[in-house]
Amino acid sequence: MSAGLTPGGGIKPELPFKPVRVAVLTVSDTRDESTDTSGQLLVERIKAAGHELAGRLVVRDDIEKIRQTVRDWVAGGQVDAVVTTGGTGLTGRDVTVEALEPLFDKKIDGFSVVFHLVSYATVGLSTLQSRATAGLIGGVFVFCLPGSNGAVKDGWEKVISAQLDSRHKPCNMVELMPRLLEQ
Repeated sequence: MSAGLTPGGGIKPELPFKPVRVAVLTVSDTRDESTDTSGQLLVERIKAAGHELAGRLVVRDDIEKIRQTVRDWVAGGQVDAVVTTGGTGLTGRDVTVEALEPLFDKKIDGFSVVFHLVSYATVGLSTLQSRATAGLIGGVFVFCLPGSNGAVKDGWEKVISAQLDSRHKPCNMVELMPRLLEQ
């Protein structure tokens, strides 16, 4: 498992691993499950990391369909994290950000910063064309990645996987899960 960008930290293999229930949502007008390579990459990496695949869907670039899918997963109580792929670009049909950011109880500003940092190392200034974002919806982490296979690999391997690994130190998002809905 990749430790991602972890100066001064990393995976501590002597600690117990706690699997996380992760759902994958591909947003695309042109893909279905059989042609969804970025979603399949996420599924493979989630399972290889030892997590449970809690759901997988492909929906069109439609704000209400995207929102309803994520709301259903959150309300069902069987998902700890959602990773979306697609719809974070700059074209008129790219609406994942518009669909989900208004639902965020809290935005995870640092996710976009770190994603762009690792993406810049791979694609240079082209990273400016992504609006990758993340936040919390009803106690569930939601990460919105671009739809390219490279962006999915960078996002999962260099950012998300380490934060969804309970053995990552000095801290990780798994240890926060029991407290996300505190008042």
